[in-house]
Amino acid sequence: MKVPLTPPPLGSIAEKVGPQAVLRLLNIDPLQQGRYLHWDDLRHRPAPEGLDHEKWWAGVKIARQGLSRPLPLFDKQGRPMSFATPDPVLKALHEIDRHAAGEIIMDNPVVSGEDRNRYLISSLIEEAITSSQLEGASTTREVAKDMLRSGRKPRDPGESMILNNYRVMQQIRYLKDQPFTPELILELHRIATDGTLDPADAAGRFRHVDERISVMDATQTVELHSPPDADSLPERLRQLCAFANQPASAEPFVHPVVRAILIHFMLGYDHPFFDGNGRTARALFYWSLARSGYWLMEYVSISRLLRQAPGQYARAYLHTETDDNDTTYFVVHQLEVIQQAIAALHDYLKRKMGEQRSAESLLREAPGLSDQLNHRQVAVLSHALRHPGHGYTVKSHLRSHRIVTQTARTDLQKLAELGLLDQRKRGRAFVFVAWSDLAERLRAASGPTKQAT
Repeated sequence: MKVPLTPPPLGSIAEKVGPQAVLRLLNIDPLQQGRYLHWDDLRHRPAPEGLDHEKWWAGVKIARQGLSRPLPLFDKQGRPMSFATPDPVLKALHEIDRHAAGEIIMDNPVVSGEDRNRYLISSLIEEAITSSQLEGASTTREVAKDMLRSGRKPRDPGESMILNNYRVMQQIRYLKDQPFTPELILELHRIATDGTLDPADAAGRFRHVDERISVMDATQTVELHSPPDADSLPERLRQLCAFANQPASAEPFVHPVVRAILIHFMLGYDHPFFDGNGRTARALFYWSLARSGYWLMEYVSISRLLRQAPGQYARAYLHTETDDNDTTYFVVHQLEVIQQAIAALHDYLKRKMGEQRSAESLLREAPGLSDQLNHRQVAVLSHALRHPGHGYTVKSHLRSHRIVTQTARTDLQKLAELGLLDQRKRGRAFVFVAWSDLAERLRAASGPTKQAT
């Protein structure tokens, strides 16, 4: 990845522009075809008639200055960060407010009541896996899901990273009403990196002065970012916590979603840790949104989308750093990611509703059978219909539904008694396996006592 070209200084352009041209520059739109473009992109596009690219850029910058607000956050030279709220930002925030802080509007509200824990666990697992894969974990999703649901110990550093991330996401649920403090952030980092770093004592502490790090491109040949000096990190983290804890009445007003994005940005910019900065930054993003009441964000995974286009993620940082600390580039990128994640959640829920209805339809064809099953057992059968041969254990079932051991055991044993799962001994424990002909077994069930064999 190439570092974006730094824009020409506005002052040097102004010196070359006459009075009449200045008046024309004042009427230039801060957006180009609705997009907040960086100089590195704008310079390749056709300039308006009568303007060269530098003058066009000067007009864009003048227009953006009228929208820009300084932040109590600073780069490593002590210059303030800033942000703007052009129309695309305002529209995105409106949509996110509607869909992430209110209620999901569907034919049947599925992220509520008895199904809520199951969907939450699936989401926490998805974010834990993809956030780790962004940082280099190579474990497949299916293997990682099996580890988290079964409760088995990690087999390699990649699996340890995923388990740690899962624990971090769970911890955030308990921190959502707590103010940000450096101590809590260090503790989250310790959980996220426990047993995965060399040196091992790097978990839960700032990087040392002699631990010089740089953010490199994928080829490890181009330096993309050089973080602030290590001795400035305690004060910088204190400032970040003060910003995170600001009340809504603080000036300038920062929308809660924008605030969460900026917290994410600054931790990535500061890179205060030897490793695990990205995972911790994304965890703080979720924490900030949870504190502000955006409950739906517990169910979405931004890391899955960031992993699909890591270059855009890195470029959003670079555009900010090369254009006068204008964080709007990063804000716009993250708002797009959040909207895509919410849309993906809606698609997921619609699919799950369809699967559950299919399972319930089969159960309705077996008079009396549906009356014997609870929503958790129906969910198992819905999954089993799509995954013949899949094994369910008491541990995986209780983790999926956040229930106690005895309840999980009773659920699965009942399904085995009805002939809907095959109970087998594996080591000291039992595993309940989905029959390959489960659909036929459900159709064949004709009463509350009939059993398939």
